[in-house]
Amino acid sequence: MFLLLVFLVAVLPVNTEGGEIIWGTESKPHSRPYMAYIKFYDSELVRKKCGGFLVGEDIVMTAAHCYGSGTNVTLGAHNIQDRKNTQVIRVRKYKRHEDFNSETLVNDIMILKLVHKAQLNSVVKTIALPKAHDWVKPGQVCTVAGWGTLPNCTSPNTLQEVNLEVQSSQKCFDRSKSYNDSIQLCVGNPNERKATSNGDSGGPLVCNGVAHGIVSYHFCPWTPPRVFTRISSFIPWIQKTMKLLKQP
Repeated sequence: MFLLLVFLVAVLPVNTEGGEIIWGTESKPHSRPYMAYIKFYDSELVRKKCGGFLVGEDIVMTAAHCYGSGTNVTLGAHNIQDRKNTQVIRVRKYKRHEDFNSETLVNDIMILKLVHKAQLNSVVKTIALPKAHDWVKPGQVCTVAGWGTLPNCTSPNTLQEVNLEVQSSQKCFDRSKSYNDSIQLCVGNPNERKATSNGDSGGPLVCNGVAHGIVSYHFCPWTPPRVFTRISSFIPWIQKTMKLLKQP
């Protein structure tokens, strides 16, 4: 299924909706068993959705701006309307990065602790994280997936994905002086016009089977590239936080 863009004009220099998928395709069912579909209520009690990914039996990683109340995580889904094989688990605890900035969206990373462990099987699996020294280079092509908004302003029932090329840091720095290459990734070739979608925030950028990035924000105007959180820069924080969340 090809996806085109319907974009809400942003009044801020960055927008937490992640962008819009163009020329994306439907994923092969259950080919990305680490994917998590996250629903929550924002501060105004509006129901929102984000993507996420399973990194431990009871640990899901997502973007810090996907924080809210009444959070549920759905695992094992391809068509989110089909409950067969899915596991819907409430979030017990969460931890946003202490230095997350809701205006610039730096340190846009959050870890969710589920109320119980997921049952790992053929459609629910964890995904590997990079090592602290791993570095995705410009020109590398990676994949991002999610249930982001379609051009008619409806959400697809089935998981969509798109291949994106990592860009040089300068292409994002030219768009925003708050871009920080040491903790962020610049992703999406502006000549290809392929990007993430409204509702894909928090989903993983997967390179060679490893989650290297988290969908964070797009610039205004909407033209790619997009900014992703660079996971390898947060490995010590991730390890410390996962231990903390596992405490009673």
